[in-house]
Amino acid sequence: MGRTGHGWEGVVLKLLRGRDFTFTVTGAEQVTEHYRRVRFTDGGLLAAADVHPTMWVRLWFDHDGKPHQRAYTLVDPDPGTGTFALEFALHDGVASRWARTCAPGDTLDATLQGTGFTAPDPAPGRLLLVGDAASLPAVNSLLDAFPGTPATLWFETAHASDAQLPLRLDGELHEVRRVPRRDAGAALVARVRQELPALVAASPDPYVWIACDTATTRTLAAYVRKELALPKDRVHALGYWRPARDGAASRAAG
Repeated sequence: MGRTGHGWEGVVLKLLRGRDFTFTVTGAEQVTEHYRRVRFTDGGLLAAADVHPTMWVRLWFDHDGKPHQRAYTLVDPDPGTGTFALEFALHDGVASRWARTCAPGDTLDATLQGTGFTAPDPAPGRLLLVGDAASLPAVNSLLDAFPGTPATLWFETAHASDAQLPLRLDGELHEVRRVPRRDAGAALVARVRQELPALVAASPDPYVWIACDTATTRTLAAYVRKELALPKDRVHALGYWRPARDGAASRAAG
């Protein structure tokens, strides 16, 4: 898709000073049957940008002749080589269909606009993370950004193969609590509400980071801020996807 073919969304992003780049596929690997990693050269992105944890870009796909953009988190960005990977939680969507069939030499247009990260101050005494396959790259980037920091992760799973996903866990410092997805995220909400208060109370300078489906994220963010009364700067919450009407996921970020 050419740079002039991004429609009204592209016009808005340009007005908001979005910067455009072209990524080139160098390879891909199937991590699980529902998860795929694609490697790229960056088209100059990493030299032009401030690389930070949870950094994401907007990718442009062609969907029946119309521009379709979705946001994905960079995996292992390396400014020295101008390379990174993207990881796709596969479902029946235009981005997933592209990821399943892409080959070395294929290109993607991308726009950098909106991403950012402010490290909590004081530094977290414990990371308290809530995520799923869609936010796995961002979860891993946070674990990498705070080495030596204890972390508890509630990780919602949709498939049995999610147990094989590449969480970057330090067995001595990090604990993962897997929660099968049920009732549109209600099981995850119940589990976090039951277990989070004791960890918040016992942790010096806790930092809560929530990124799962939009409705679940909104519910948990309101709970943490209102009922647990954590300050705004100790909570980050962003919905990463919305369930589509036909049951497929519509990815807002990855």
